[in-house]
Amino acid sequence: MKAVTYQTYGGPEVLNLVELPKPQPAAGEILVRVHATSVTTGDVRMRAYDLPAPFRFLGRFMLGWPTPRSPVLGYDFAGEVEAVGSGVSKFRPGDRVYGGALGSYAEYRTIAETGAVAKMPDGLSFEQAASLTFGALTALYFVKAGKVGPDQSLLVIGASGCVGAYTTQLATHLGASVTAVCSGRNADFARAQGAERVIDYTSEDYSTSGPYDAVMDAVGASSFAPLKPLIKRGGVYLNVVLGTADLLALLNPFKDGRRIVTGSFDTTQARLLALNDLIAAGAFRPIIDRSYPIEQIRDAHAYVDTKRKRGSVVVTV
Repeated sequence: MKAVTYQTYGGPEVLNLVELPKPQPAAGEILVRVHATSVTTGDVRMRAYDLPAPFRFLGRFMLGWPTPRSPVLGYDFAGEVEAVGSGVSKFRPGDRVYGGALGSYAEYRTIAETGAVAKMPDGLSFEQAASLTFGALTALYFVKAGKVGPDQSLLVIGASGCVGAYTTQLATHLGASVTAVCSGRNADFARAQGAERVIDYTSEDYSTSGPYDAVMDAVGASSFAPLKPLIKRGGVYLNVVLGTADLLALLNPFKDGRRIVTGSFDTTQARLLALNDLIAAGAFRPIIDRSYPIEQIRDAHAYVDTKRKRGSVVVTV
């Protein structure tokens, strides 16, 4: 089978399309023929070993040092069940499924039937399903943990990126009023996701706006201390990219009644099923900026490295 591997950390040039043995499902597993995956900020950070400062040392044990422990990158996947192992009852060959698990830059992958995999929502293409997993699930985690809901105000910094755009969609669906921070070229895009107001950070200082019930930094552009005046007492800071300053802020008890929500989450079948319900309810709409064939995986990573993508970058397998 075709797969993309990397044997050292670095730029897109470390990625190589190779042939690997086709896996077979063990008991309790399914074999998925992958039709689409995506290139997330997490993928490019792992490829380059560009981790937030608090995780750079731990990352040596998690990702491998000096070379990657798991040579196949990729997390999101969407495809079709080709075979099932003994004892599998939730899925059968022909089911259209999607999910998230490391090692998805490959033509085939196995995954436990109880793992991070679910049947795709009706009406979605494989490319659309692959565009949703990382961004929409991250948005769901932070919006839920931050208790963002009706009649609340939310500032989203980095609103044109994958996480920011899906957060705007979900918060708007839940009845919140969203102010999007992005460049002027992405203003119409942010409004299309549901933002009521757009602040062009290249010409306007968003730090003088607000206050808001919640502030999300989806791209690691700032930290809690300078954003604190923008957050109402009793409000919440949604920190997607944990830096050293915010780690220290978490440990500081003097937040004047403001909360900080950060951290990571596991993609689970239960979360995917909850995502299915929200997609069916119209809370999320797939956003595909660009699509590349797997043979152009280096180009896909190079584009994400520019930090100018809008929504998701999809790779077809």
